[in-house]
Amino acid sequence: MNLYSYFRSSAAYRVRIALNLKGLTYRTLPVHLLRDGGEQHRPAYRAVNPAGLVPALEDRGHTLTQSLAILEYLEEQYPQTPLLPQGSADRARVRAIAQSIACEIHPLNNLRVLQYLSGTLGLGEEQKNAWYRHWVGEGLGAVERLLADDRRTGAFCHGDRPTLADCCLVPQVFNARRFGCELDAMPTILAIVARCQSLEAFQRAAPEHQPDAD
Repeated sequence: MNLYSYFRSSAAYRVRIALNLKGLTYRTLPVHLLRDGGEQHRPAYRAVNPAGLVPALEDRGHTLTQSLAILEYLEEQYPQTPLLPQGSADRARVRAIAQSIACEIHPLNNLRVLQYLSGTLGLGEEQKNAWYRHWVGEGLGAVERLLADDRRTGAFCHGDRPTLADCCLVPQVFNARRFGCELDAMPTILAIVARCQSLEAFQRAAPEHQPDAD
């Protein structure tokens, strides 16, 4: 199993967490998103993923893209250590939290958007960071309410073991902290992230522990 990854990519970070939680062995193939204009734009990687995005996962002769699709694939193909709860309503809740992060927050703040803001539109560094902090604050604020107002929230986003939602939450909070976002008004999120980060699977997936960390 090969994972094309960039150490600070939150989408790749999600997949690393899930792979570790399921106890799967994989080889990391780094794709540096900044070096030499971005290795994701090279023909060799475009042959792997035409969209030029990470992650991509090679497994059993298949090449999979899009982190949420990869997470669902891993859940179906490797059901040990399930990352979705039993029950349709509960599974929908976990997916909704994950998608609130991966589909609502992340697309507004990923690397190519930030590069467009500073490059094509000519925004200064502080303007770009203000954009980032605004949308992360809006998005994580909504996630905080989803978590704090629902009795199904436990030690983790749903109950007392990690799910796909936690796989998405931890990387987003990592990036939020990197950009200086204010998180003090999100105690539920912070408590869940702290519990996740105490687990080896999350620790091994952290950006600073990746082979391409610089």
